[in-house]
Amino acid sequence: MSVNRMLGLCLERLGHTLPENPMELVQDILRDLSPFTHRSNTVAELASILNEPHFQSLLETHDSVAAQTCETPPSSPCAFIEAPVTTLPPVPADAIRMVGIRKVAGEHLGVTFRVEKGELEVNGREVDNDPRVLQEMLQEASGSVVLKILPSYQEAHPPRQVFVKCHYDYDPANDNLIPCKEAGLKFDCGEILLIVNQEDVNWWQARRVEGGCTGLIPSQLLEEKRKAFVKTDVALSAGALCHGIGGRKKKKMMYVTTRNAEFDRHELLIYEEVAKVPPFRRKTLVLIGAQGVGRRSLKNKLLVSDPQHYGTTIPHTSRKPKAGEKESLMYAFTTRSKMEADIKNGRYLEYGEYDGNLYGTKIDSIHEVVEAGRICILDVNPQALKALRTSEFLPYVVFFEAPDFEVLKAMNKSALEAGVVTKQLTDLELKRTVEESARLKQAYGHLFDVTIVNENLDETYRTLKSSLQKLNGTQQWVPVGWVF
Repeated sequence: MSVNRMLGLCLERLGHTLPENPMELVQDILRDLSPFTHRSNTVAELASILNEPHFQSLLETHDSVAAQTCETPPSSPCAFIEAPVTTLPPVPADAIRMVGIRKVAGEHLGVTFRVEKGELEVNGREVDNDPRVLQEMLQEASGSVVLKILPSYQEAHPPRQVFVKCHYDYDPANDNLIPCKEAGLKFDCGEILLIVNQEDVNWWQARRVEGGCTGLIPSQLLEEKRKAFVKTDVALSAGALCHGIGGRKKKKMMYVTTRNAEFDRHELLIYEEVAKVPPFRRKTLVLIGAQGVGRRSLKNKLLVSDPQHYGTTIPHTSRKPKAGEKESLMYAFTTRSKMEADIKNGRYLEYGEYDGNLYGTKIDSIHEVVEAGRICILDVNPQALKALRTSEFLPYVVFFEAPDFEVLKAMNKSALEAGVVTKQLTDLELKRTVEESARLKQAYGHLFDVTIVNENLDETYRTLKSSLQKLNGTQQWVPVGWVF
């Protein structure tokens, strides 16, 4: 007969009436077992276990703890230890946790914690509200280290997962502010991270979306403070980023979006919250690139190759039609007063003045292309991206980066010989294209979905088409504002 069976029979003989005192229950069971101890080794073993002082102390302690009523502290866990773990059974919310680790004296140990009313102990010593006490104790400790953590409030619902796209490179090895370099997480600009914990004002806990260890990264606030005191190499004025319309005649640019250019220079690019969504159709295809890099040629090639799938806007102008010009073929003609009224009412994505006449891209013209079932290709100034990167336009932004100077010069020569272009660019113009391309990438690179170096027009076109086709079957990370 098994011990469990014997214990069950004993309980049955008690008539299912259990004494409140656990020791009384043990004594009752021992009395019922007494006649059988000499007949069965199993009964004798059970009686021996029930007579053990350690077993009886365990019963008393269990009932004593179970009878207590503990208040739940109104705060989050008082300690967080990032260490390799194994799968264990669920721990009751009100359980006192004993966390044991082993370390070598002087070895760095990254710990993120918050002490509440001194409810944290290390090797039996209480830790006060000063985190430096815990840091010093952990630094000096060696061998076995045991942290005693009292229960704390647990949220009924887990917090929403936060994913961010990083807009700068970070290497903890070069960061003098991080409390433990070994605990830092290195990442590159454009990477997507899952933010695990944001409670610390200066250091967030994050990991890569594909998995891996959790590490510390600078918080938004910390990095903003740090970057606010560092001058950037990008000192771009509105004029440096706005291309003229036409030749070299004197022009007065009035792009509405360029009013943000001064703010763009001081915008601190840290993290952008994003969400992963299933494949979906973009409403606009935005082409960005320096003047002379070939983006207009690529735009026209895309329009001619697939007019059913792609379309573009007709720019509006206040100038009078020239002889032979047809309405809405090259331009949509209107009056200056009408254009100025629409500009005032925010109906233009961008606009400017050239040679005494207004030119601009009307927002309604974008919607007309989209409503016709086509993706609207936009060849705009980069400042317009701020207005376009919304759920209203759902853009896919492609940046055509200029190649090296010698490659760009050879491309211009080949295009001239093939009759694709009629003007040979000077070395000064080619250098200006390369330099402007670098400035655009540094200032607006965080807004680009893909960057293609245009070293060969045909190859660049194939790469562009391939990138667009992948959108139809790939999950995409988009600004969280497009989803919620």
